[in-house]
Amino acid sequence: MKNTQAILRETRAALPALTNATEKKNAALEAIARRLAAEQDAILAANREDIEAAKSKYGEVMMDRLTLTEERIAGMAQGVREVAALPDPEGKVLRRVERPNGLVIEKTSAPLGVIAIIYESRPNVTSDAAVLALKSGNAVILRGGKESFHSNRAIVQAIHHGLEDAGLPSELVGFVEDTDHKSADELMQAVGLIDLLIPRGGAGLIRRCLENAKVPCIQTGTGICHIFVDKTADLDRALDIIENAKASRPSVCNAEEVLLVHRDIAADFLPRLKKRLVDDRREKGLVPVELRLDKTAAGIIPGTPAGEKDFDTEFLDYILAVGIVDGVDEAIAHIARHSTGHSEAILTGSDENAAKFTALVDAAAVYVNCSTRFTDGGEFGLGCEMGISTQKLHARGPMGLEELNTYKYVVKGSGQIR
Repeated sequence: MKNTQAILRETRAALPALTNATEKKNAALEAIARRLAAEQDAILAANREDIEAAKSKYGEVMMDRLTLTEERIAGMAQGVREVAALPDPEGKVLRRVERPNGLVIEKTSAPLGVIAIIYESRPNVTSDAAVLALKSGNAVILRGGKESFHSNRAIVQAIHHGLEDAGLPSELVGFVEDTDHKSADELMQAVGLIDLLIPRGGAGLIRRCLENAKVPCIQTGTGICHIFVDKTADLDRALDIIENAKASRPSVCNAEEVLLVHRDIAADFLPRLKKRLVDDRREKGLVPVELRLDKTAAGIIPGTPAGEKDFDTEFLDYILAVGIVDGVDEAIAHIARHSTGHSEAILTGSDENAAKFTALVDAAAVYVNCSTRFTDGGEFGLGCEMGISTQKLHARGPMGLEELNTYKYVVKGSGQIR
């Protein structure tokens, strides 16, 4: 097993192979997509090792994050092809100014360099991160969690084979096999070798990176996502949206965690909500959603009384905190107190309230009359994503190719002096 410092140096040394190499990058991505399909059996076998080891440690929802299937591997390969089809951001002139003295100043897109990502559980992140980095002209260091180690290693082997097929060095995608805290700390401290560090996982991982990293770091992922049902909302449509946002895949960061309901419709809507999310799902053999209710909601329907931290928790499970508010202003105020700045939604028939909500809610993605589950690189037309940034500087929301580039000024003259 190579040590982390050796991997960092090898990846840094391979970086020049990506300069002005659009055709080679696209060829490599196509080769990687083919390799993911061709090596599917090996990837699934590795994933079964991880699943077997994790059975006694994780619940159903977390196991879903870890599990690969033929369909999910096909989706990974399709995401690679979609990224390959996107325009290459490297070298794009973002702005051009010709000064009175004849200087031509071009603000030009440029890769960041070497990007490191520390991530947990979801092995599909391995291919997403690698192909976005490569297409945008960056090398990448991948450091996954021990729970998905065998899956990640098998996917990286397929990626390395694809790079070699296209005549690019496999070292452009570094894989840290050491999954203890020391290797993560080494990435956080790798000044001069890493240009950007992206933690993608739970709140603990993100907090640790932000507190300890000496290299530039982007905060991603934690999603306490709210949906507010206004009194003018279409309630049938609201139930469809809420069930999708909460229960379609509760283990992901864009799943709904908090529901706010206008007081004027609560007596009508909450019993319908309980029937839809609890009773109907149980009858269908689906996992019912546990409703954690504030005092007002608990006076209308049965459920679990909300605890002190339930409106500040990313459950990543079939659990939904439910609160009653007097209107859009109180909903906005509640979200301001409890949001992590990921994805927030209003369901309303009022254009005025929709405009107020979208203007005043401070989040990476703000939705009107649709599910929060769309906060995703693929759904936003980015092919896939490096993560969901919940900060405001440099990148915000799903991070695709453009967010993995910085810029530089290229200044062209003809002998001018100052």
